[in-house]
Amino acid sequence: MRVILLGPQRRPTVDFAVRSLGLAGPFATVTAGWQEREPDDGELRQLLGGQAVNVELYRRWLDVQERDPEYAAAERALQGVLAELADLYLLRLDYALQAVYALQHRADSDQLGGTFTERVATPVAEAVAAVRSLDEAHLMHVNEVRGEFFDRLRPHDRPVIAEHRAAVAELLGSAAALVVAGGHVGVLAEVLHLFNVATVLRSPVIAWSAGAMALTDRIVLFHDRSPHGPGHPEVYGSGLGITRDVVLLPHARARLLLDDTARMAVFARRFGPARCVLLEAGTRLELSDAGAGLPPGTRVLAEDGHVASLEAA
Repeated sequence: MRVILLGPQRRPTVDFAVRSLGLAGPFATVTAGWQEREPDDGELRQLLGGQAVNVELYRRWLDVQERDPEYAAAERALQGVLAELADLYLLRLDYALQAVYALQHRADSDQLGGTFTERVATPVAEAVAAVRSLDEAHLMHVNEVRGEFFDRLRPHDRPVIAEHRAAVAELLGSAAALVVAGGHVGVLAEVLHLFNVATVLRSPVIAWSAGAMALTDRIVLFHDRSPHGPGHPEVYGSGLGITRDVVLLPHARARLLLDDTARMAVFARRFGPARCVLLEAGTRLELSDAGAGLPPGTRVLAEDGHVASLEAA
């Protein structure tokens, strides 16, 4: 499956991406990340030459909430459990990363060099490994809780959800490509999973910002420039898994302290061997299938904390 990942679309490039695929349409669009503004897609439809049909995943989700109250109540309970898991994870993550940064500072400020520096560097690596284990355990717990929820509620057996899944499958089946806009990544991941998009998708996918993040096998939230101060990058959950072994970073320069190479080195090492990919304005990355490597020139966070461009294999 061909996937094109774009940078933020304040200066749109999605029309060029569509033309590069040689497709005339029709295009299925997902703007559910905009939530209540989902229908406000006039500019996007114009960029797609008027050949666009909004799949309306957010409206469909609202309809499920209204017409299937049992499912809606269970989903609210699920969100409560996931919020508690996230709180516990973030509490542990804070202590674990503070240890990493403290040890890292000790290693960087060491004046003795030689064997002493190596002895300090080893605990840094061990501390980063502990954070990686914490991330992996949290993702596993989130997926287990979600899996148990779907096993118990069996969405495919619920008439309202089955009705919407069939309609979505029909729309995607006749689309020349699926176009996924940004917005709230949690909402996007939720509705893409609920309406079973990955299993019926056969056409190329074009996505940007949170829409691109929702395609990955691991969604990582990040914001070093929050009004409340730098936050810890955190594992949110699993996306569709259409693109794998990448952590996508939209608006990287605006949201990350890229000049803090020590902090960025921890970021890159923490999520490796997945590549931490910068999605800036003007970025266009084409993957021929889910397991394909990233194209030459892709800008990533290297393990030394610097931004690097991938070279040809």
